[in-house]
Amino acid sequence: MGHSYTKLWVHLVFSTKNREHLISQSLEAKLYDYIRDHLIELGCLARIINGISDHVHILFLQTPNKSIAEIVKNVKGNSSHWVNQNDLCMQKFSWQTGYAAFAVSESQVSRVYEYIKNQKQHHLQQDFLMEYDQLIEWHGLKKDDAPQ
Repeated sequence: MGHSYTKLWVHLVFSTKNREHLISQSLEAKLYDYIRDHLIELGCLARIINGISDHVHILFLQTPNKSIAEIVKNVKGNSSHWVNQNDLCMQKFSWQTGYAAFAVSESQVSRVYEYIKNQKQHHLQQDFLMEYDQLIEWHGLKKDDAPQ
């Protein structure tokens, strides 16, 4: 086989530092657009980005040229720098260390898309920590499995 083909969907979740409610409604669309554009620069296509004031969910196609860790480090570092450089937040903006990234099969892309699309309604009933714990459990992980 002379060619290499990849199609790796990733559901990425990360929160603001200390889960502070830093993503205001006025910041949200600008931040998501910035992240989407930055992912494109990295060679990744974002299908949807959404969240609430203390965290973000992203469904994207991973480029075969970069690891998940490289992509996340780049997106989080550049987006927090951009928010602070442009004074888009009342206080210093930063992301929490760590993240969760899950592979999504092609058959589940629309389901994950809908899950991310409905974040605001979802969080009327469940806070981020409960959601995060549930995502970890759904994917057969334990919090203790994560590298420190």
